[in-house]
Amino acid sequence: MAPRKQPSERQRRLGVELRKLRTSAGISGDQAAALLDADRARISNIEAGRIDVTRNRLYMLLREYGCPPGALFDGLMAMAQESGKGWWDGFRDVVAPVASDLAELESRSTLVRMHEPLFVPGMLQTEGYARAVIAETESDPQRVERFVAFRVARQRVLTRDKPVAYRAVIHESALRAHIGGPGVMRKQLSRLIEAARLPNVTVQIFPYEAGAYSAYSRSFVILGGATPELDTVYLEHPHNSAFLRDGGHVDEYAKMFERLSQLALAPVDPDAAPESHEARDSLSVIQHALYTT
Repeated sequence: MAPRKQPSERQRRLGVELRKLRTSAGISGDQAAALLDADRARISNIEAGRIDVTRNRLYMLLREYGCPPGALFDGLMAMAQESGKGWWDGFRDVVAPVASDLAELESRSTLVRMHEPLFVPGMLQTEGYARAVIAETESDPQRVERFVAFRVARQRVLTRDKPVAYRAVIHESALRAHIGGPGVMRKQLSRLIEAARLPNVTVQIFPYEAGAYSAYSRSFVILGGATPELDTVYLEHPHNSAFLRDGGHVDEYAKMFERLSQLALAPVDPDAAPESHEARDSLSVIQHALYTT
């Protein structure tokens, strides 16, 4: 089989982790190739995600590379076993490969942490809000509806069996934006409160009065893997979205998220009695925006 030209993020990540383990073990590419009775080019293609490695061969490599039994070993084995096929394949006619990769990562994440300074996160958007946002950059009505359907489909990970744990820190400015008109915004703000009722969803609002913080203008997502070594950061940009896999970068964003969470208001707790809201919290801010929109 010819090497693939566009590996998925999962395939690239598996290759990156194998290269890291091989070099840490002091094993050359030629030595690794000899273990598989293959040529050096095959190892290069596996480590670039251009070709797959069977479970038996991956098991052999991980043992030879000194990867101990545990979450990392099992996580890498699972990554090799996954086909990469999913509902997102039905949207490849409109969404970029990076969006399909994001959907695949979300589908197998254990925890998703999201910071959004400008918009309500896609995972929590109503169809009307998503339509208004997408229509700003897409003029074809049919394509807009396809993008909306893709965004809504991504949200299923929050309500499926064994749902993904989801934490969002949203800047207060996102609640005050006039996107799609007052009716759309009111439904969106109500949706935020409804989503926060899910036991796996935590919503916090970062208020204006919290002061300046370097992460204000940075939208980012941390996608939790089977083990922290397999966590990934996703940075969205209109022309150059990127996945960060380096442990140092991931740690940096994880610390940034925790700092944002500390500075943000207390999480939305829709079940709390009204008299418990003596101090300003996330729910009171959303409700105020809802009633004044």
